Amino acid sequence: MKIIRRIILFILIIIITVSSVVLLVGHTHYSKALKEKPLITRIEEITSKENYTKFDQMAPYYRNAVISVEDHRYYSHGPVDFIAVGRAMFVNIKNREFKEGGSTITQQVAKNLILTQEQTWIRKIAEIFAAYDLEKNYTKNEIFELYVNTSYFGDGYYGIYQASQGYYQKNPKDLNLDEASMLAGVPNAPSVYAPTINPSLAKKRQYHVINKMLEYGYITKDEALSIE
Repeated sequence: MKIIRRIILFILIIIITVSSVVLLVGHTHYSKALKEKPLITRIEEITSKENYTKFDQMAPYYRNAVISVEDHRYYSHGPVDFIAVGRAMFVNIKNREFKEGGSTITQQVAKNLILTQEQTWIRKIAEIFAAYDLEKNYTKNEIFELYVNTSYFGDGYYGIYQASQGYYQKNPKDLNLDEASMLAGVPNAPSVYAPTINPSLAKKRQYHVINKMLEYGYITKDEALSIE
């Protein structure tokens, strides 16, 4: 019995030690990025750009489409959605491949604004620290703004304003359901889902967005069926 307890204690010590090292390395990586350029400076550079689109300058259809397909619990969880992370881990283990990430919109903003796109565990841990800093200093709506204003929509369009004007010659506030649901699906993989690159895959992605909006109660069945 004593041997079993010692083994369990040893395993716990190893887990705690490894976790501490991982967190320390991730935080160091994040701190290094902030030394190169502080968080507030990075955000001011984005928000001061011409045609930066505020939350209330976007069509409700578009805002709801993004929430539905990217992070439907966005307003009810913190910087990290542990339910989504657990679900992603289960799917990855089940499929024996790393495809699901479980990142929140806040984490994606952290990656876009502060860190790099490299897929490493160090960057992922640093991303969590950055996400907590973002939600400590900015509202959910402000973070949502940063997300859609820094996303790439294909065809050289960065941000929802350029995408809305480029694809539909409209301001973001004037997008209808068809247009909003199409654009909401593009940033997931712009090289695949941009309407001008592969219309059939873009349409398939749009249907996925519409189904999510219907599932989470943002549109009616009749509205969903109106998208051809």
